[in-house]
Amino acid sequence: MTGLKHLLAAGTALALCAGPVLAERGADGELKIIYWQAPSTMNPFLSGGTKEVEAASMVIEPLARFDDTGALTPLLAEEIPTVENGGVSEDLTTITWKLKQGVLWSDGTPFTAADAIFTWQYCTNPDGGCAQTSYFEGVAGMEALDDHTLKITYSEAKPFPYTALVGSESPIIQAKQFAECTGAKAPECTEQNFNPIGTGPFRVVEFRANDVITLEANPNYRDPAKPAFATVTFKGGGDAESAARSVLQTGEFDYAWNLQISPEVLNEMEEAGKGKVVVAFGTSVERIHVNFTNPDPALGPDERSVWKEDGSNAHPILSDIRVRKALSRAIDPVILTEIGYGKTGRPTCNVVPGPDIYVSTANDACLTQNIEEAKALLDEAGWVPGPDGVREKDGMRLSFLYQTSTNAVRQEFQAIIKEWWSEIGVETELRNISASVFFGGDPNSPDTFQKFYADLEMYTNNFSGVDPEAYMANAICDKAPRPATQWQGENIMRFCDPAYDALAAELSRTAGLEARAEIVKQMNDMLMQNYAMIPLVHRGGTSAHANSLGGVKISDWDSELWNIADWHRVK
Repeated sequence: MTGLKHLLAAGTALALCAGPVLAERGADGELKIIYWQAPSTMNPFLSGGTKEVEAASMVIEPLARFDDTGALTPLLAEEIPTVENGGVSEDLTTITWKLKQGVLWSDGTPFTAADAIFTWQYCTNPDGGCAQTSYFEGVAGMEALDDHTLKITYSEAKPFPYTALVGSESPIIQAKQFAECTGAKAPECTEQNFNPIGTGPFRVVEFRANDVITLEANPNYRDPAKPAFATVTFKGGGDAESAARSVLQTGEFDYAWNLQISPEVLNEMEEAGKGKVVVAFGTSVERIHVNFTNPDPALGPDERSVWKEDGSNAHPILSDIRVRKALSRAIDPVILTEIGYGKTGRPTCNVVPGPDIYVSTANDACLTQNIEEAKALLDEAGWVPGPDGVREKDGMRLSFLYQTSTNAVRQEFQAIIKEWWSEIGVETELRNISASVFFGGDPNSPDTFQKFYADLEMYTNNFSGVDPEAYMANAICDKAPRPATQWQGENIMRFCDPAYDALAAELSRTAGLEARAEIVKQMNDMLMQNYAMIPLVHRGGTSAHANSLGGVKISDWDSELWNIADWHRVK
């Protein structure tokens, strides 16, 4: 394991981010942020949505995070543990974090290792429906050696131990506040989920679900000169175009996130001269997920889109790989990228588009549309064109419900893809759902992406940091959302293959960057060649900020707000 130890010692970049020297906390007044997908909770453990993770990152923090270059940097920890500094054991089964001294929660109580241990217990409670369980894969136990020393033990050697409590998707919550909110009670704790006590630069004043969050500078934040802003108004809702306009043309807001609008419109707005468009490429991929289970409403809420180990609830049409492949071959991701993203996107055939060492070239055929091949696949599968051109088989029409969130680019993609699919004899019903609802975590809503009450659905997902182990573990069998997990879970497709699960387990114990990369490629290729999802565009994170806002370093490796404590007004 010598090579791995060298990687852990030397390959972990410790970038100590030096922000601007500020005169005093709150001196720059109000910061106005707009996320057109409005957060439904401030607890990222109860939602798989990026909007919740980003909003919460202003308040609750992990031990370490990834900066705008992808480098791992300490946050609540004093340093990044490695083999060389003694923080990672020689056999790679333990990692010991030294916590910063004097850190307080926003209520003035001390932050300790007990809070970290509680967070692990909270998320791994089998009845809690935590959306981020993959970050704790392989953790056998956590121990507080003292109030400021946390030891994490893994069930076997953990070559990349920077997952549990690392990154914005795995932050630490206060044990005292959430003590009565474990297991099945987790989603019922509205006060705690909307108003978490944190160690971050801001604290919640008022949270209005799917609308507006009002925050103020945390009076107990560990840097007395930060944040520069006294308050934050975090507006949710609307659409991407309006959000972009509010920064780039009207100047009403300081920062707008996820500007998924046509490149021509975005460029025209930027020419107004009030703001700047910023782009960061990381691992975000716009894709279509295929539902491997039956979403028929007649099955009822306990059966509909619910994966069963015996395969008894398999999708009646999409279980045939020839149909899934035909849908993929009929799509032209190059054209979609040109129309929807321009310079802020790249066509891709992989769910892992970076870092480069993990990128497979085995699936590049998807870059060339082949309508005739798609037709031949459906012919082979026994689907015969009917009188209206829609294919039929055994009394069924080749018809699908294809859903996504409400967004101009996504609706344009839906319309184009529907037309391509009609050319091969597929009937497509289109549905779009408010992003705040679609990406929300409400287990009672029928419209969330986790429920997947459709045949196909489209959205973007990515992974924090530069190692995809936890991300690839999302597609193992038992990660499928279902009633027993409060409809939380990362395996949205309900894909299940024991061979894939075995590769996930192998990756978790494999040392050496090149060896790990080969396994990641195998896992990527297995998902792609099973057409569990259809990748479309490697998206750059595209946002905009006012010319008067300084300190912004957009990142697609972690929360875009990762360094909000350093943001300040440019005079």
